[in-house]
Amino acid sequence: MVIPKYKGWWGKRVKDNVPGPNQEDVRSMEEYLQVVPSEMEIIRQNFEKRNSELGKKIERLEEEKMHFRLDVDVQKLETEKLRKGKNKAEEELDSLKTDYKKLRLSMRTAGLGKTLEQLHQEIQEEKSKADRWERKCQEAQVQNEALERSFSESRSEKDELKARVAKLERSLHRY
Repeated sequence: MVIPKYKGWWGKRVKDNVPGPNQEDVRSMEEYLQVVPSEMEIIRQNFEKRNSELGKKIERLEEEKMHFRLDVDVQKLETEKLRKGKNKAEEELDSLKTDYKKLRLSMRTAGLGKTLEQLHQEIQEEKSKADRWERKCQEAQVQNEALERSFSESRSEKDELKARVAKLERSLHRY
């Protein structure tokens, strides 16, 4: 049984001229044999690329984290040094104050044969020493507060970096 369309085609052909393949779409044998990567292979390549990028980012963040830790350690050492200096200055100030009180008391009781002008001069010298130590103590306190603020800021930056690293690790584990 012959289909009517086939009969129409058979009648139109000229000298057994059967239409051949379209020459525009002809590809070389290498193109036909070329391996087309599967969707899974493409996904795997993208995953490896992303994994590599995240690995480099993690390394960079770990390096930054190490630098921040070093900065924090240095600041802790400086803070401790200033605290010790402050404590020493406060002890010396207290010692000077007690010495001053003892001196005033002994001067009152003994008189020591000094003139009033000489006594005033000694008092002024002791007051200036006490003022100088008080200023040093205040300067140490200001420096200590600045370092504590800096330390606090470094700690918050460190916490932010830890959070970023944790987030990156979670996203890395998801891939």
